[in-house]
Amino acid sequence: MKKFDYDLNYKELDLRKQPELYTVGRGEQGVLMVEPYKSEILPHWRFKTPEIATESSQKIYELFLEYKEQGDFVGMDMARKFLQMGYTRARRYTNHKGGRKYSKEDGSILPYQNDKVKAEAAAIFKAQWEIAKSDPDYVQMKKEHRENYEQVDD
Repeated sequence: MKKFDYDLNYKELDLRKQPELYTVGRGEQGVLMVEPYKSEILPHWRFKTPEIATESSQKIYELFLEYKEQGDFVGMDMARKFLQMGYTRARRYTNHKGGRKYSKEDGSILPYQNDKVKAEAAAIFKAQWEIAKSDPDYVQMKKEHRENYEQVDD
């Protein structure tokens, strides 16, 4: 699997026009970098309450489906990454009030909590993320993108 290329000038690139430059990478890599998708999806990304998470995850999934209809794998993958990030960030806030996992003073892990509201928001994003990442067309397009554009790093 090719590593995500952090050296590209994402502020200047339009990866809708140059999808061959996009690398899936691992997890959420590049989610806040790849344009124009970041600007299209980020305004909808919220997870403060289950109601907000439901609205947000549904809108992001709608974007996923719009990208799919357009045959835009990069857009689909970016929407998938935002859904994944909704889950992981809400889980972080579930476990650590304020979202900070490590102490500023000594770097130790701060005490865990269990915020049920954030846990529910995380579950909402996780369910939508699971649907997106297992979509048969997405799976096929991801395979084709990797075969066509992503050479294995040494």
